Amino acid sequence: MRILIATGIYPPQIGGPATYSKLLYDELPKRGISVEVASFGEFLSYPWGLRHVLYFFSLLSKATDADIVYAQDPVSVGLPALFASQIRGNTFVVKIVGDYAWEQGKQRFSVTESLDEFSLHYVRYPWQVKIMKKIEKYVADGAKRIITPSEYLKSIIGNWGVDTEKISVIYNGFHMTEMKKTPSVIKKNLGLRGKVIVSVGRLVPWKGMISLIESFSILHTTMTDSTLIIVGDGPEREKLEGRVVELGLSDSILFTGQLDQVRAFEYVKSADVFALNTSYEGFSHQLLETMALGTTIVTTGVGGNRELIRDGENGLIVDVDDIQGMTDALVRILSDKKYADTLSRRAKRDVNIFTDEIMLSKLEQELKTL
Repeated sequence: MRILIATGIYPPQIGGPATYSKLLYDELPKRGISVEVASFGEFLSYPWGLRHVLYFFSLLSKATDADIVYAQDPVSVGLPALFASQIRGNTFVVKIVGDYAWEQGKQRFSVTESLDEFSLHYVRYPWQVKIMKKIEKYVADGAKRIITPSEYLKSIIGNWGVDTEKISVIYNGFHMTEMKKTPSVIKKNLGLRGKVIVSVGRLVPWKGMISLIESFSILHTTMTDSTLIIVGDGPEREKLEGRVVELGLSDSILFTGQLDQVRAFEYVKSADVFALNTSYEGFSHQLLETMALGTTIVTTGVGGNRELIRDGENGLIVDVDDIQGMTDALVRILSDKKYADTLSRRAKRDVNIFTDEIMLSKLEQELKTL
């Protein structure tokens, strides 16, 4: 079997699709599947529009000898990959890890609805969003098989009107490099003291950082030695920093900006609790990493989060933007180390079912049945 992977990015570029595509490139040949990669990232130096045309012709050329074209998203690489596969007569498979139209709508076109609501409607949105929704649906309909990393995302794609019989859930594989230093040593090396709360994510509205800051401001009135560290960058940073100044918490809430993976892991492992107040998660690799690092988690019960975290068993679940609920959960973890350790120990055990080996085996089975 010969497979062409169409991906937006590929090493040395970093990110989820790059890591996943490289893993397939390295491991599938060991299972008798020949792999070639076509990365859109190779054409980013060209002007917008021209880069898309060049990428399409690259796909068209490389698809000549492929049995399957496997696209890593339903828009930027999915649409040209579908066209190339139709011309060459390849089987087309697409992996969908989120809703691009909704993400762009939230950031650029004043969409306020949750993903669950957004996925059910079409006519109420600006024309740009409608076009993106049409592209996603067209590519999904054109695929013989759709791969998603969570049952939640399968339901979202079903809401688009896509036949759910052709959607297969394969949880992302996960491999964590062991960090030998203890949390206390890392905390000291980072210059941190007292109770430490860490959150990691792109600073966009659906990550809920503004409500997390409000929760921390309540917590800090009684736990004055506490610190909130926000790792990441994005369009909301200036707004968030402004609110921190208004609250008089500039010395207790720290923004690190974007960090390399190792340093980000150090902050997470050093923390007493990891907080993720997100309103949208397809399947959170960040939660998997935090579980493996042994840091207790408080998060929301949205998207694929409940497929990872079970409230009161291996972490705590709160409602989205429930400021008091988040405060109470954080206080509970910070006030009861024995309970926190029990939750984190169970989470570290549970993460073992999300392995690269299991993911690769299930993907191999799917590909060989096409």
